[in-house]
Amino acid sequence: MNVGNVIVFGDYQWKVLDIKEKKTLIISDQIIEQRDYHDKKETITWEHSEIRHYLNNGFLERFSSSDKERILTTNNINADNPWYGSFGGSDTVDRVFLLSLDEVVRLYFGDSSRLLDNPKPNQRYWFDRKDDNNVNRAALFNDSHWWWWTRTPGKNNKVAVYIHGDGNIGIQGNGISKTSFNTLHHITKSNEGGVRPAIWIKT
Repeated sequence: MNVGNVIVFGDYQWKVLDIKEKKTLIISDQIIEQRDYHDKKETITWEHSEIRHYLNNGFLERFSSSDKERILTTNNINADNPWYGSFGGSDTVDRVFLLSLDEVVRLYFGDSSRLLDNPKPNQRYWFDRKDDNNVNRAALFNDSHWWWWTRTPGKNNKVAVYIHGDGNIGIQGNGISKTSFNTLHHITKSNEGGVRPAIWIKT
């Protein structure tokens, strides 16, 4: 097994993001479903979000007992949004989680740190449509490009950073519940964000 490989675990295909001694980080190869980040419009962090509760309960229960035994507990750091200063919340202990802004920018899809650390004057929303790493972050849902959530807050704690369908990073964020995002998925007719769970498994 190597970083970048696609493997089957449970009922899904997963992309290998990182390999450490006796454990491997995987993310769903594509978007597995659409879902709001939270179930109401209120100030929230990843710690108290509905999507975190769902991933670590309802979603986790989709795995067999033997697969669940391989899913490790992870200590996640939830940093503030670096452009807006919105509060990232307390660190969390998760078995299933969404990647953070730092993780999608610096670690697992190519290093776009320069765009995060050195925003252009008046740059408030997008990173860079010409970032070579966008293609690595882009994902499909029902064979169409669609946007997906990170766990990091956007410009405030009623929105969360997301990855656009073309792989560009929306650092200002989309609404966590019943977003005003105008585009509907052509099959589901929903504008809810995509979910790409990440897990560390024993190897």
